[in-house]
Amino acid sequence: MPLRAGIGAALAALLLSACATPKYALPEPHSPGPLPPEPPPRKVVPLASLPGWAGDDHAQALAAFRETCHASKQPRTAAVCREARATGPLDRTKSRQFLEAHFDAQVMDGEGVLTAYFAPEYPARRAPDAEFSAPVRPKPGDLVNGGLYADRIAIEARPAEDALAWMRPEDLFFLQIQGSGVLTFEDGRRMKALYAANNGHPFVPIARPMRERGILPANNTSGEAIRAWLAANRGPAAEEIMRLNPRYAFFRLAPDDGRQPVGAANIALPPGRAIAVDTAFHSLGEPYWIDASAPTLAGAFPAYRRMAVALDVGGAIKGLVRADLYMGLGPAAGLEAGRVRHTLKLYRLVPR
Repeated sequence: MPLRAGIGAALAALLLSACATPKYALPEPHSPGPLPPEPPPRKVVPLASLPGWAGDDHAQALAAFRETCHASKQPRTAAVCREARATGPLDRTKSRQFLEAHFDAQVMDGEGVLTAYFAPEYPARRAPDAEFSAPVRPKPGDLVNGGLYADRIAIEARPAEDALAWMRPEDLFFLQIQGSGVLTFEDGRRMKALYAANNGHPFVPIARPMRERGILPANNTSGEAIRAWLAANRGPAAEEIMRLNPRYAFFRLAPDDGRQPVGAANIALPPGRAIAVDTAFHSLGEPYWIDASAPTLAGAFPAYRRMAVALDVGGAIKGLVRADLYMGLGPAAGLEAGRVRHTLKLYRLVPR
């Protein structure tokens, strides 16, 4: 956005002037001291000691691991994966015994945040009208993956002769945040809107500025509350808020096969058992224990304590103790996902 560009230019000028007129002399050269000690290994604990472990559905947890663990590139996890697949489905008691016999839990230092996402279902139109005025755009031919492209304002100012479909503006905004979804057209035909690319700009959440401007109360910036405000204020007011997020996603359409969407690991996401993580710290295909409590949004479940597999990534999912829990497809999943913002403690399950 122009404001962000102006800030960047001002910061660059400030840095250049600082380099031209240094205020501090460089220190005298000196002999390097001893290297810092290696960080201590992370604490490892048995699964039975994890908060909430006894209350999980271990048969469901093991089934999710068995169906998705082939995504792991870690040899030890792959070995457990082969054994789990050879063993086949087990009841809750035997599933718990299997997991406890094959894994310990490695404690990730500190606390972070758990959020959630879902695959939405939205109405769409083949042609625009006053209500369905936002085009679902395909990936532009001049967009280079990994490069920086035009921001949201510039893209929305362009004509949309190649639009794949037309949606309500607030629905398209949330589709871009979630990354995929199902569109139902006026003739009843259903199509999957699948993520194709983004413009390379950072993802900027709009909940904080909506709180800071007094648009929504601090404990009610759930997805449903944000979307309801955008719908009620459709037009310039909603556009101003949505444009605070410069990231813009492009899509492709495919027939709806009724299956769950595929994550970054190229595997269908099991609802409630898949998380998006930061691959700078975590590997896809690895199992984790999430211990999330102390919700900040009204109407949220008090805690999420369960085993889940890292199968996806997200533009806002950054850091060691940060995860985004996939809730499933449709309105009910969306209602729950929009209320998740919990304090997170994260454990990596490591093969014994």
